[in-house]
Amino acid sequence: MKLALIRRKFDAGGGAELYTQRLLTALVEAGHDVHLFAESWAEAPAQVRFHPVGVRAPRASRARMFAETVQAQLRSIHFDCVFSLERTLRQDVYRAGDGVHRVWLERRREFAPWWKRWLIGRGRFHQSMLALERETFSPSNTRHIIVNSEMVRHEIQRCFDFPDERIHLVRNGVCVERFQNLDRRAARSRFGFSESDFVLLFAGSGWDRKGLRYAIEVARRLQGAQVKLLVAGKGKAPSNSPSNVLFTGPLRDVETAYAAGDLLLCLPTYEPSANVVCEALASGLPVVTCIQNGAAEWIQRGVTGSIVDNPADVSSVLAAVEPWLLRPRKPFPIELDDLRLERNVRETLAVISLCRQ
Repeated sequence: MKLALIRRKFDAGGGAELYTQRLLTALVEAGHDVHLFAESWAEAPAQVRFHPVGVRAPRASRARMFAETVQAQLRSIHFDCVFSLERTLRQDVYRAGDGVHRVWLERRREFAPWWKRWLIGRGRFHQSMLALERETFSPSNTRHIIVNSEMVRHEIQRCFDFPDERIHLVRNGVCVERFQNLDRRAARSRFGFSESDFVLLFAGSGWDRKGLRYAIEVARRLQGAQVKLLVAGKGKAPSNSPSNVLFTGPLRDVETAYAAGDLLLCLPTYEPSANVVCEALASGLPVVTCIQNGAAEWIQRGVTGSIVDNPADVSSVLAAVEPWLLRPRKPFPIELDDLRLERNVRETLAVISLCRQ
């Protein structure tokens, strides 16, 4: 098939961009003629034809300008399937990996201070994104939608009139082998942890949305219990962090952070499906997360982790963490094939193949 993939730009730390990178490679290996439309992309596979999408616009209108420019370029080339990872104007398949912008604004209002709530979503950027999102989720503009959690499926059903039979669940996947059979002792030594330390792990960027402040407060309240918080990812460390919090910055070998940890804390105010949950489970690391994270659907309560209703309720998060403090880290039952990127790509290709019909 002759395929067009759309993603605005490559960010080495971005989960969606890394996913696109792997999908591009898999599509090429499957023998497809693959074209990538993006503002910039540093490392597209050699067999992928890159189409630069030049956009010069302020932040408020940049996403709309990108969508219109891509649409103009697509008119001159025939493709068997247009697969978009961005909110664009017309596509055969849209992967809603960023979730629903309207719901994200609802969550921001829910977790913001009362005096700030009325301001959220009023700017030109958000109004432009909401308008573009309505077009993307119109059944006349998009044939099929891929969601990475049932949470996002329900959000689309609530906010838009899109046929459910054209929404397909394809959960995230990771390179499982990368997170297997690592040297735990060496990993803990690297970060300065003793064998008696209980290490909470927080991984990823976008710290405000992903709830780092709640994880830090959990660590603060557990300071006297030999509990450490390891924060792996890009961001500016808060100046008032307690002494039992260690910031590593971005890690190319983030798997070593999982090897060093005892429990992943993932407490976002809105997350379509946090890939770090999949990575943690592949590492054999239990997870405490919240219902605002679509990846909570991976968790078997009490077996592979715990789920709280409100990430801002630190007392509830503590109550979820404390039982794990008493358990030695040991293997738990998990079907690794369900976590694999190969499963994700196979299911994505099955949706793309519907464009032939």
